[in-house]
Amino acid sequence: MIELPILETERLRIRPFTLNDLDNVHNLKVQIGWADERKTPAEQREYHRRYLNWNIENYWALVNLRQPPTGDRLIELKDSGRFVGACAIQNMWLPMGQLPSFGMQEGCRSQAEVSLMWAVLPEFWGHGIAPEVAQALIDMVFEQGNLKRVIATTEHDNMPSQRVMEKVGMRVEKNPFSKPFWFQMVGIIEAGEL
Repeated sequence: MIELPILETERLRIRPFTLNDLDNVHNLKVQIGWADERKTPAEQREYHRRYLNWNIENYWALVNLRQPPTGDRLIELKDSGRFVGACAIQNMWLPMGQLPSFGMQEGCRSQAEVSLMWAVLPEFWGHGIAPEVAQALIDMVFEQGNLKRVIATTEHDNMPSQRVMEKVGMRVEKNPFSKPFWFQMVGIIEAGEL
């Protein structure tokens, strides 16, 4: 497998993290509510430093193991280098058979899926950043990874994320069952639907 390249869109650059990104990543997670409130600010910062280290080591390890280029990346404005968020290509095990288009079988076995994630600083919400990032990731995984399907997940009440999924051509499905609690709304796009 190849290393995930730095992706560029009209306005954005999606690149690997460096240790210099700690302040930005920490602030993003605090601002969007992804910081663990049970931890002190110092513990949160240390957790985010470890998260960055893991991602940086993961880039190297996946290339050397000839594995798909999954992991988290930084999003910045191409013209200024200003930090705007983070995104990821992730491997997930999901009970897709619970979704309407997959048969609605409660408690079905999970299957491996490639999932996308994006998180943008609140000051950039509503500026089209998330759809631009999602489209760049979709294009890359279909072109370079030759994947059949890619998905994204979110919560029932996260309408902005569901709108991003729709803008990039994903069909959005609701898990009709209450379990697992984290598997609520799923955006799905197949390679032929581009």
